[in-house]
Amino acid sequence: MPAMGFCEWIAAGRAIAEGQLTRYAEKAHFTDEFEQSLCQLTGAKHALAVTSGTGALIAALAAAGIGPGDEVLVPAYTWMATATAPVMVGAVPILVDINETLTIDPEDIERKITPYTRAIIPVHMGNAPCDMDAIMAIAKKHGLIVIEDACQSVGVTYKGRALGSIGHLGALSFNKMKNLNIGEGGAVLTSDDQYFARARSYHDLGTMIRGHEDRYNEPAFIGVNMKVNEIQSAMAQVQLRKVLPMLDRQRQRRAVLAPILAGSSQFSVTPHNDAESAISLTVLAPTQEAAIALESRKGIWNRLRDNSKHIYTNWEPILAKRTFHPKMNPWAWAKREITYTPDMCARTLDILERTCVVNLGLKYPTCVMRQVAQGLAR
Repeated sequence: MPAMGFCEWIAAGRAIAEGQLTRYAEKAHFTDEFEQSLCQLTGAKHALAVTSGTGALIAALAAAGIGPGDEVLVPAYTWMATATAPVMVGAVPILVDINETLTIDPEDIERKITPYTRAIIPVHMGNAPCDMDAIMAIAKKHGLIVIEDACQSVGVTYKGRALGSIGHLGALSFNKMKNLNIGEGGAVLTSDDQYFARARSYHDLGTMIRGHEDRYNEPAFIGVNMKVNEIQSAMAQVQLRKVLPMLDRQRQRRAVLAPILAGSSQFSVTPHNDAESAISLTVLAPTQEAAIALESRKGIWNRLRDNSKHIYTNWEPILAKRTFHPKMNPWAWAKREITYTPDMCARTLDILERTCVVNLGLKYPTCVMRQVAQGLAR
């Protein structure tokens, strides 16, 4: 994530000094400006700032009309919010294996589609883009909606297009673990006018009093409150200017280290769906034992199997199909029996057991990290 510093402090102070802290206050402008900047960065026609990445996913699903009886395909390796968001609109998540790119496997997507499937949520994990060409082709073939979870990849591209802007809708996240940090926040991206109108209505209690929904001919419907405040948006605007330079540094460092690591006989560099613009760097060991041994080596950040919160086997409320009230449980009105088991995505578990994250070492000179990579490759 970009460093938080004096510029963010000044931006927050400006918003406070202007005294228009509510998003739709008469003279409020920071959120509008931030949304415009997001559109410029991503190429999306519309951007809607919301309070979290989870909120962005829920608002996108609501905008797309996903609801009871629907099935939504999600990867087995992601933050649990990707799977819980469909539940919050009355749909059920269907878990799909990842492949060695660490993203959702298009072949398993095809296998998991049923007559009740309505949407796919591909997740660009850790700045690694999904195979969006294949996913969009599958969606077109089956008439499905694609909602990109780009929460972990703000500013990253796939074949020249910004992640989050390729599907019908996209979700971004802005917390301390992401490429843009304002503590907590998110955004919905779309180039579809109707989806945007529905997302905007949903995120503001479904209200029509703002006077901006009518031009899209979208009747008001009940929503929630996900509006950001002007302080968040002022800080986000400053952070946004730091994202691309930060990603460029990562891309340049990866370009130095990846060829060195590719020469190793102990592991392989993880395949990438757009190698020319790749930012993240992971390696795949032939066995779990080899990965455990590799994990202790200098230059390795961690083994992905240790990142347990992002693995479906640790999504206990999902596996148990447990909601806050039994009458609000979408599995009760699903059109078929949905079951989850700890070994249902065995390929995902195997890949994560054998994958280690390489530390790009951005705090160190390139010459130092080149030597570290050479040591790893031996």
